[in-house]
Amino acid sequence: MSEDTISLEARHVTKRYGAITALADVSFTAAHASCTALVGESGSGKTTLLRSFNRMVEPESGSVHVSGSDVASQDPVELRRSIGYVEQKGGLLPHWTIVRNASLVPWLQRVPDPRGAATRALDLVGLPADTFADRWPRELSGGQQQRAALARALAGSPQILLLDEPFGALDAITRVEVRRTFAELRSALGLTTLLVTHDLREAFELADQIVVMRAGRIEQSGTAARLRSAPETPYVTELLESAGVA
Repeated sequence: MSEDTISLEARHVTKRYGAITALADVSFTAAHASCTALVGESGSGKTTLLRSFNRMVEPESGSVHVSGSDVASQDPVELRRSIGYVEQKGGLLPHWTIVRNASLVPWLQRVPDPRGAATRALDLVGLPADTFADRWPRELSGGQQQRAALARALAGSPQILLLDEPFGALDAITRVEVRRTFAELRSALGLTTLLVTHDLREAFELADQIVVMRAGRIEQSGTAARLRSAPETPYVTELLESAGVA
C-alpha cells in the first residue's frame, strides 16, 4: 500500500495501564475509503487502539498517523472535531434536542449554518428532520438514538469515522437495519472507517480488512476470505469456528 493511499496507520504502538499492557507493539494500516474492523474479546486492546487515532488515548511509544500526519503533532481538540466518533451507547446529550446534538460539531467548527448541516445529516441516516429534529433523545428508540449519534458524527463532514461497538446494544432486527444504513453511507460518502466489534460475523459483513486482536497484540489481519482460508494462529481458528464462519 503506497503512502498516498493510507488514511490510518499505527506504527509499533504500545500502551500500558499500570501493570496491564493494553497494546504491545501494534502496527497496521488502513486504506483510504476502506472499512477496517478491530475484532477480539474484551480486554484485547480494540478500543484503546481506536481511541489512539483521536488522541483520547496517548501511546507510550510508537506513533499514530491520520492522513499521513502524526496525531501527536496535532491539536487534540481540532483533531477530534475533524474525525467522526460514535460510541456504543451513542452518547447523545439528554438535555439537548436531536438537531442540537447533531449540530454540535458544525457549531464548534464555526460553519455558517450548523443546523442546516445537522438537518442534512439526519436526513442521510433516515431520521427526517421534519419529524425528528426537535425530539429529545429519550423519545427515540435505541436504533433511532444510534442513527442520531451517527448523524452527529457525520454532520461535520469528516473523512474518517471511528465506531466503538456502535451496534452492540441494539436488538437483532434493529442492528441489521442500522448496519445496512451505515454500509450504504460509508460507500456513498467514501469514508475511511475504523470499527470496533466483538462480532466476527458483523466484521465479515461490513469490513474490507479485519484485524484480530488478543491481549494487546495483533494475531492476524487481512480480508475475510484470507482469514477464512488461511488462519495464522490457533486463536484465529477458534474465533472463526466459534462464530460459525470457518
